[in-house]
Amino acid sequence: MTNVTSIINPFFAARIRRVAPSPRTERVARPDPERPVYARLPRAPKNGSPVPHLTSLYHFSRAGEYGDRSYPGNCGGNLIKDLLLYFKPEGLILDPMAGSGTCADVCRELGLPCLSWDIHQGIDACDPYGFGPGETFAFIWSHPAYWRQKLYADDPRDLSRAPTLEHFLRRYGQFIRNCARALKPGGKLAILMGDYSDREAGFVPLTYHTKRLAFAAGLTQHCTDIIRFSHGASSGHKVYKSSFIPGLHDVLAIFENPV
Repeated sequence: MTNVTSIINPFFAARIRRVAPSPRTERVARPDPERPVYARLPRAPKNGSPVPHLTSLYHFSRAGEYGDRSYPGNCGGNLIKDLLLYFKPEGLILDPMAGSGTCADVCRELGLPCLSWDIHQGIDACDPYGFGPGETFAFIWSHPAYWRQKLYADDPRDLSRAPTLEHFLRRYGQFIRNCARALKPGGKLAILMGDYSDREAGFVPLTYHTKRLAFAAGLTQHCTDIIRFSHGASSGHKVYKSSFIPGLHDVLAIFENPV
């Protein structure tokens, strides 16, 4: 005999037969903060890009064999490599805050001419007289200090040693002006920067200041921001007593000399 309830309301009948999830199933479904969470990224539109995987979301978890990963704030070289393969700069490349030489290693692998120097070599990229040698560059890569989030060099001229935010931004602005003057017409400046929460100054939107200072130097933004996921950051292994919203990315902005 046919069930009367299913004839009158089949949806109600199905609801009656629904099995409640077991407590064990619910426990398994809860996210484990110690395990990585995998997000489904949007599908990128197909186009003529020479580097199809280079999108506004950059999530390369392997750093690559470039530079020294033990160096404070070291950035994996795969992002630099993808940018150079995409833009194909015709001319000299510069990394004026070279750190452990990541950009130079990438350029060496690609057979591209590159100059790189660092405050550890006594060369101040924020010198008001500019970079000095009189060269012009087709592409400049820069990964500056995120103010005093990490201390890099003992040299008081180092950006990470700036005692106040005002002092940092004044020096940082001079650095960006130096880059703007050193770029060829149509040359690209790529700056990787992250925001910073300071105990004294509070939240410091350094990505905003980067754009503000670049526009003031006469540069234009060339393309979309690239949000780089911070895989392997040392902060991910720490436990903090305070409550905050962790930042898991930094931002790459690419500017152009329109002259």
